[in-house]
Amino acid sequence: MRRTHAVLAAMTALCAALSALAAAPSFEAGVDAAAAQVLKSTGVPGASVAVIRDDHVVLQKAYGQARLEPPTPATPAMRFAIGSISKQFTAAAVMLLVEQGKLGLDDPVSKFFPALTRASEVRVRDLLNHTSGYRDYWPQDYVPAFMLQPMSVERLMHDWAMQPLDFTPGTQYQYSNTGYVIAGAIVEQVAGQPLFEFLRQHVFGPLGIKSVVDVDLGRLGPEDAAGYLRYTLGPPRAAPKEGAGWLFGAAELAMTAADLARWDLALLDGKVLAPESLHAMSTARLLANGASTQYGFGLSVYMHSGRRVLEHDGEVSGFVAENVLYPDQRAGIVVLTNQDASGAAARIADRIADLLFISDSPLTARQLERARGVFAGLQRGSIDRALFSANGNAYFGAQALADAQASLAPLGAPQDFSQLSESERGGMRTRRFELKFASTSLMLVSRELADGRFEQYQLQRE
Repeated sequence: MRRTHAVLAAMTALCAALSALAAAPSFEAGVDAAAAQVLKSTGVPGASVAVIRDDHVVLQKAYGQARLEPPTPATPAMRFAIGSISKQFTAAAVMLLVEQGKLGLDDPVSKFFPALTRASEVRVRDLLNHTSGYRDYWPQDYVPAFMLQPMSVERLMHDWAMQPLDFTPGTQYQYSNTGYVIAGAIVEQVAGQPLFEFLRQHVFGPLGIKSVVDVDLGRLGPEDAAGYLRYTLGPPRAAPKEGAGWLFGAAELAMTAADLARWDLALLDGKVLAPESLHAMSTARLLANGASTQYGFGLSVYMHSGRRVLEHDGEVSGFVAENVLYPDQRAGIVVLTNQDASGAAARIADRIADLLFISDSPLTARQLERARGVFAGLQRGSIDRALFSANGNAYFGAQALADAQASLAPLGAPQDFSQLSESERGGMRTRRFELKFASTSLMLVSRELADGRFEQYQLQRE
């Protein structure tokens, strides 16, 4: 049925309003503050960020330094290596060949590489799900000395995929870069062209992703971000580059944050893959014992704060990246950073998610003042019992109030009292706050009933 112009206009206005909300100065300022704080606390030189909301890229910004010598500020136009997020693209290449009838997910690996260990028992889908049993060639968070030398795909498969399997296919989940090297090699054999060229022809070109390059062939240029590492707590130092061949199929791509966000939008909009292919990629594999791997094809699949999440991180020498999609909310977050063995990308992405979804149900000044007032009361050893449910009042007995006063009063007034996240559970509104003091920070988790009374008000050190 064709929609009326009025309905279309209303929907367009709603989308525009939501997009404007996500891109409002308060949201952007929150992202700026989160990125600055995480980069400062971790010492990671720089980050590039892109945020999706309601089918639009609503924010593209970069922070810190792309290069330390000479000092070069990061910009949104710079490429960063995305590491294992590249697996999404290898998986998409496999699915495009499946759609063309040239490849089957249940094809045995022996159809393509019969010499590999137990190749007749390992299926293509096992490679993509990390359930093949082929041993991972790169579990380290640094570059071993042998990986500084070039490596052919054939030799890599010989050295790692002709060892005994770590387990019977389909019985365990174990992350394996080796499996994606084999998957990339299968794409090349079936398509009759290099994997990167296949992706350029069928994915990057049609989507207008122009910044993408293959860093398996060499370092990024001076116009892009440089990668760094740290030895223990020492200063950032230039990271070594893996030898050619090691990143093939598993971690070979670099691009801008905005272009990775365009890929995310294309997945959501079905511009690359048929619905059944996306469903296969975004459905977690069940093991033989019924346990979930929480992993599809190049995508981790799980629930967080009541939202379905499709996520993958990536790490190669000098870089860590995070790509998070919330398909049911039509939202996504990309964070690219230029230091390896760091959690900065994930931490920034988490902070942005909190900001993004708080905008769906903003905290009112009155609600914030109530939460602050309860804290001030606890510092005095008392609460306004009209603000609490029966359970909440029972929790705050004499001992609880005495402990609260003794431990909280010395902290003084909080320097900052900010909401970090908000969600629903058990018919209650759950809010998470951060309270900052001169010498410490506290985390507050409150749960409110539908009538606004506190069922829970619990504090702990952050």
